[in-house]
Amino acid sequence: MPKLKTRSSAKKRFDVKKSGKVKHGKAYGKHLFTHAKTPKQKRGNRGTGHLRDMDAKKVIQEMFPYGG
Repeated sequence: MPKLKTRSSAKKRFDVKKSGKVKHGKAYGKHLFTHAKTPKQKRGNRGTGHLRDMDAKKVIQEMFPYGG
């Protein structure tokens, strides 16, 4: 059987850790900082986060055929 390919989009957006957690970048933090977001929103959108367990399981099963 041929090898299965990892989804290219998932490869760029998610990072699967040894513990099984999936790290991702936060949304809405790339532009419109001068007038459209409050300081609270700007702080909350910094950095990275982890997907919840049920979402992480789905991402790993569907997008990373060999477990990430």
